[in-house]
Amino acid sequence: MTGDGRYRVLVAGYAVSSYGTFLNMVALNLFVYATTGSALAMGLFMAVRLGAGFLAGTVAGRLLARYAVKPVMLWSTVAQALVMLLLVVTPGGLRTGVLFAVSAAVGACGTVFLVALRSSVPDLVGADRRGWANSLMVGGRSLAMVAGFASSGVVVPWLGFTAAFLLDAASFLVCAAAVGWLPAPERDTTKGARSAAAKPPGREHRRGEGVFGAATALTAVPALGLMVLLRGVDALGSSSHNAALPVYSSALDPDDPAAFVSRFWLFWALGNVLAQQVIQRWARRTGRSVGALGFGLGTTVMSSAFILGFAGFPVAVTIGVALVAGAADGLTEVSYTSHLQTLPETLRGHAFGLSATVENLGFGLGMIAVSAALERFSALTVVAWSHGVAVLVAGIYLLRLYAVRGADAEEAPSAYGERRDDAGLPGR
Repeated sequence: MTGDGRYRVLVAGYAVSSYGTFLNMVALNLFVYATTGSALAMGLFMAVRLGAGFLAGTVAGRLLARYAVKPVMLWSTVAQALVMLLLVVTPGGLRTGVLFAVSAAVGACGTVFLVALRSSVPDLVGADRRGWANSLMVGGRSLAMVAGFASSGVVVPWLGFTAAFLLDAASFLVCAAAVGWLPAPERDTTKGARSAAAKPPGREHRRGEGVFGAATALTAVPALGLMVLLRGVDALGSSSHNAALPVYSSALDPDDPAAFVSRFWLFWALGNVLAQQVIQRWARRTGRSVGALGFGLGTTVMSSAFILGFAGFPVAVTIGVALVAGAADGLTEVSYTSHLQTLPETLRGHAFGLSATVENLGFGLGMIAVSAALERFSALTVVAWSHGVAVLVAGIYLLRLYAVRGADAEEAPSAYGERRDDAGLPGR
């Protein structure tokens, strides 16, 4: 099978595990509440998951610098399957403690897997194919999200929590099988070897390695630090509409509060998938990937659309808004991932690890702040403030890109021997 064919298998496995992840999010939260009877325990469970993901992001780059990508992806997936099976076989009296261990393991391992997958795409399919590859990955995950959320309303009530946990474990094993079928990607270790030779081994170096790698990654490409910051602010905005959707939907239709939520996410996913089709065709035709400029513009459109989604428009208009939000979200995800993949291999893992840390921090802090704000303000007000900050930072980011592009217009290609992307910044 060709490299593209193996990558398609990997994406299919990732989509299956993503389905399990989103089913897991609903089932585990409900199970925590059913087991403890405490809304606070449910909040702590989510906090542990996000906190573990945050910490995993800080070490993921260092982990990928020391070990090959394939075993990191394989064992992080297998570990998630094992902890779900552990939850199934644990006696009822011990499940509360195990639940929080499961939350930490799933949060940490999920982050490590995603960092490894994103950073390895140029090695798996080639640098010139990363736009197509990222689009395929994001489209599969979007479909999995809708399927996971939608089926949770059937699996949990009809089949029970045990069936949901077993289905989740099976989804991770399917992904592990897809990863196991991959050939180990070739890695250029010469830079890492030179770096190791230049610095004497020691505990101090090992402790600072991840921080140094992340700092180097931020300075390697113009405006990359601002790009990562915008991603964190975007995550804060995402927390606002995720928390506000159930509140807004309940106010619209108290008798059927799930109606608006399910309809909004359905058309969001449709817009996302349609955007991926356009991105994939454009990438095949031009041989280029959407990069830094697409990220800034996509974030602006996406955040604006989410604000409009809570403005009380008629159903037909809201459906159109959800389509636009999904399409812009898909563009943002692909452009951001593709641009970080232009970094040299020795810095790529550190950059994606730092990004995962910032995203988890933004979403976690956002969920706390937004939940408190929804007690006093309307859903529209909360979402408008949260996504309004993202629009503001995106505007600053776009101005920065414009300044960098003007300054570099007459310069030669970057030090990495790469040509420029759609924003005039380094791109392979």
